[in-house]
Amino acid sequence: MNCSELRTLLHGYVDGELDPVRNVEIEEHLRTCDACSQAVEAQRALRSALQSDELYFRAPAGLERKIRIAAQRPEGKSRLMRVQLRGWAAAAVAAAAVVALAFFLPPILSHPSQTDRIAQDVVSAHIRSLMPGHLTDVPSSEHHTVKPWFAGRLDFSPPVVDLTAEGFPLVGGRLDYAAGRPVAALVYGRRKHLINLFTWPAEPTRESAEKSDARQGYNVVFWTRGGTNYWAISDVNRADLRRFADLVRARAS
Repeated sequence: MNCSELRTLLHGYVDGELDPVRNVEIEEHLRTCDACSQAVEAQRALRSALQSDELYFRAPAGLERKIRIAAQRPEGKSRLMRVQLRGWAAAAVAAAAVVALAFFLPPILSHPSQTDRIAQDVVSAHIRSLMPGHLTDVPSSEHHTVKPWFAGRLDFSPPVVDLTAEGFPLVGGRLDYAAGRPVAALVYGRRKHLINLFTWPAEPTRESAEKSDARQGYNVVFWTRGGTNYWAISDVNRADLRRFADLVRARAS
């Protein structure tokens, strides 16, 4: 289940119209996707608001009898028709407004932020790298071999640090694509796990503290420092990934 598939099924999920298997898939996705969770909550809020008693007018007692009596008179029939036409027009306008809200509001509220889009790119790139033959373009445990390999292939020189002594041996590097541009992907090991570290240039004056997240079952740590964006992703536990990020920050500065 991805964000696009969820938005297609959003109304059916909120209205309880999906089968149990789909519900489980959606709920699993919502655990790791803030944007889709917000979209679901927005749709539920809209649905609840449309069911509010404040949107309904309850006619006073006796009104139906008075209308029936008035409708029997010749002049009353003409007046009643005009009233009905005005009521139908108002109802049509209200219905159109509800349809417009239901159509436009969820996409606006669920529009992913730049961080969400980058995170999705990073997750997709990490998953692709785990397929046979996609992990590295330059397999090497020597940072003096990996770093020069990127020269002429990217418009920047990625920081490649040796963390073998700390338990994160370098596996190699490759070219990848994220955040709308080519990026460097540096691959490190941690016991039997793999860590992808994606780097690309940032504005020289931009700095951001480390942030961590979980996406589709993977831990993610990202920060910006020294004119470079860093995104690390792996299925290692969060403590190990944060330690890895701390080491990269210390060695790459």
